[in-house]
Order: sequence, then structure tokens, then C-alpha cells
Amino acid sequence: MKKVIQLLSVLVLILLAACSTDANSNAEESASEKDKEVATNEESQNSEGNNKEDNKEEDNKKEENKEETKEEETKPEEEVEKKYALNPAFWGLEPIGDAESEAVLLTIDDAPDKHAVEMAKTLKEIDAPAIFFVNGHFMDTEEEKANVKEIHDMGFEIGNHTMSHSDLKSLSEEKQREEIVKLNDMIEEVIGERPKFFRAPFGSNTDFSKALVKEEGMLLMNWTYGYDWNKEYQNKAAITDIMVNSPLLQDGANLLMHDRDWTAAGLADIVKGLRDKGYSMIDPETIDTELE
Repeated sequence: MKKVIQLLSVLVLILLAACSTDANSNAEESASEKDKEVATNEESQNSEGNNKEDNKEEDNKKEENKEETKEEETKPEEEVEKKYALNPAFWGLEPIGDAESEAVLLTIDDAPDKHAVEMAKTLKEIDAPAIFFVNGHFMDTEEEKANVKEIHDMGFEIGNHTMSHSDLKSLSEEKQREEIVKLNDMIEEVIGERPKFFRAPFGSNTDFSKALVKEEGMLLMNWTYGYDWNKEYQNKAAITDIMVNSPLLQDGANLLMHDRDWTAAGLADIVKGLRDKGYSMIDPETIDTELE
């Protein structure tokens, strides 16, 4: 009986020892898990803190970029230096200050009929600036409006030549206003800006149209010479020769041409002939539209 009691005592001690070991192990595991959890939380907090700092830095950069963009948007466009002023005595241009005097202005009327885009491409290739005076009846369709925009996007000035190419002297003041202002509105809608130059059909102006043109902020312009509507000059060779060798050619001359196939054919040779004589082409942007 003593032996049985001793054996049971031994078993009880063994069991107690085993339980104690498991408890210690569980406690250690629990402590380890807690340590891991604390470490994870600290790591997460550090990460969140870093992310917040990164986001703050990124936001600051965005704000800086916004400010730079805003400054760029509000920065006024650099004005082009005005080098020429209109002289109504011969409807040509005179140099301002030390601007080059041996120069002429190219203008194309009745655009964009059939050849204006082609003429603009020709002038663009040979780096010759010009004013394209457009008519409203050549802007009736989306395709025609797209032609005006294409000419403007190539860098050429778009001028007002009235809606219907009517003689202004034959129209009432109300009709004259419609001929001029309505076309300005159309042009602005297509190219995003109003014309700076006006030329009346046949060079026929009235006191009312002159005042209205000034009110609209445009420079009224006629021409020094032009020939391509005359039958004898309606071929490439003839129009080229007369435009280059006209007795009316002079410093600052305002050269009138039209959207015609013979003029389009001779345009490159006309510019070459003028340049061979020492003339450069006046950039319309350098004309002072506030002086007459």
C-alpha cells in the first residue's frame, strides 16, 4: 500500500511539473505576441507618419506647381515691337525709328475662296508674312471656317473685307455695321481674336464706316497697287512681272493681290523677284494699328 501511495505521489509531481512548464511556455508566447503587436503598431505608426510627411511634401509641391502655372497664365504676352506706321498718302508703311525702309507688305483679298490655303502654304514655305482679308460669304460652311483657321494657325494675320463684298457707299449705316461687325464676330469665333485690319471692297469707304472701323479697334487700309483683276494680267507670267516691276513699287508699298489661280501660281516668283530687288516682307504684327 505504501508503494502505491509513493507511486501516485510521483505521478502527481510529474503532472504538476508538466503544467508549470506549459504555463510558462504560454506566458512566454503571450508576451512574445504582445511584443510583436507593439512592434507592429510602432512600425505602422512610423509608416503612417512617414506617409503623412510624404503626402504633405507632395501637397506642397502641387501647391507650388499651381502657383507657377497661375503666374504663367496671368503673365502678359510679350508685345511685338511696332516698326511701321501707315501712311494714307500712298496707303503704304513707313518705318518707325531705325526699322528697315526697303520693305513691302503683302496682302491677299477675297479669302478663302479657292486658293487661299494653298497661297498661305506657299508663303509659309518661303517665310513671307502677309494679311489675308476674308469675306463672310467665303465663311458660310464649316469647311470654309476651317480654312480660315488653318491660315491663321500657319501664322498669318486675318483681316476684315466685309461680309458680302458690297460697296459700302451703296449701303445704309445699319447695313454697313452688319457688313463689318458681323464679320468681326465670325472671325473671332473661328480664330479666337478680332481682326486688327480692315479693307473695304473697291477701297470704297464712308465717314460712317471709317468711324466704325476705328471703334472696332481696326486699322483702315487700302493699297498702293494691284493688278490681278485686270484681264491682261490674268496669267502667271504677266502678274509676276507687273507685281515685281510696277512703276508704283516703292519702299513700304502695300501690295494688293487676290485669291485667284493665276496669282496663286505666280506668288512664289513674285516674292522672289521682290527679294531679288532688295525688298523684305513686312510682318503685319509689327504695324502700329493705333496710328494713322
